[in-house]
Amino acid sequence: MSNPDQIQRIMFDELDIRGVVSGLKQTCSDCFENHDYPPVIKQVLGEMLAAVSLLSSNLKFEGRLILQAQGQGNVRFLMAETNQNRDVRAIARLEGDVPDNASFVELLPQGQVVLTIEPENGHRYQGVVPLDGENLAKCLERYFISSEQLPTYVQLASDGEMAAGLMLQVLPAEGSGQEDWERISLLASTLKSVELLELDNETLLFRLFHEETCRLYEPDPVQFKCTCSRARSLASLKLVGKAELESLIEEEGQIDVHCQFCNSHYRFDLADVDALFSESGHTDDSGNVH
Repeated sequence: MSNPDQIQRIMFDELDIRGVVSGLKQTCSDCFENHDYPPVIKQVLGEMLAAVSLLSSNLKFEGRLILQAQGQGNVRFLMAETNQNRDVRAIARLEGDVPDNASFVELLPQGQVVLTIEPENGHRYQGVVPLDGENLAKCLERYFISSEQLPTYVQLASDGEMAAGLMLQVLPAEGSGQEDWERISLLASTLKSVELLELDNETLLFRLFHEETCRLYEPDPVQFKCTCSRARSLASLKLVGKAELESLIEEEGQIDVHCQFCNSHYRFDLADVDALFSESGHTDDSGNVH
C-alpha cells in the first residue's frame, strides 16, 4: 500500500458517478495499540475504519459520523467513528471467546448495523440496516439504496494490520446513466481484496478504469485521534448527579474515568465536582493519566 492513511476522491469526467478510495495502515495500528483484540476483531474493525473513512468524504458539516454493529453473540458491540477532519477511532466490546475465522455476520448473530450522523449544529440522523447474511459492504450499499436512493458500490478489505476501501456512487440529482453505472460497478467488482490492500491508488484506478476518463483528486489525510478530554469526561459526570458523585468520592477518595478508545484516565475530586455544579464552574484540560 503506497497510499496509506489517506482518502482520495475519484471523478469520472464524462459520467454521473463519483468515487473515493481509502487506505489505513498507521491509523489501524494506532487504533488497536491499547487493546488486546483477537485477530478476527482487528480485521472486522479495520473494515469499519475503512468504511467510515470512505463515508467521511460525504460530510459537508462539522460533526461526527458513527458506524455501529450490534449482535446477540459474544461480540456485543463494534463501533468506528470519524469527524469532518477525518479523525477516526474504533472500539469493540466482547464477552468471552470469539471464533477465529468467523465472518462479520457470524460474529453478530441477529445483528444490525446503525449509521448515525451527528452535526454539531442541526438534527441527529440515524439509519438502521439488519444483518441478514451479508457483509458490511453490502449492508452499506443497502443503506444508501433504502435511505438515499443512491446506487452505491462498496468494497472493504482488512487483514487486521491495515485496511482499505473503495466506494462508487451515482451522483445525486444527475442523469440516471443506468448503463454507465452497470458497466462501472461491474468493473469494480473484479477487484480482489488483496489488490485493494496492496495497490497504490493510481495503479488501482488504471487497473479498473483505464478505458474511462477519470482522475484522482488531491489526497486528504486520515488519522487516529481520540476526542476525549478531561473537560468532556467531567461534563459527562453531570448526568450522575452531585449527591451520587459526592458519595462516590467519600467512598473511593476520587472518581476515575477511563476512555476505552485511547486508554486515557482522568481523575476527579470533590473540588472538581463542586466546580461542575456551580454556575461559573470550570475545569482545566490537564490531568489525564496515560
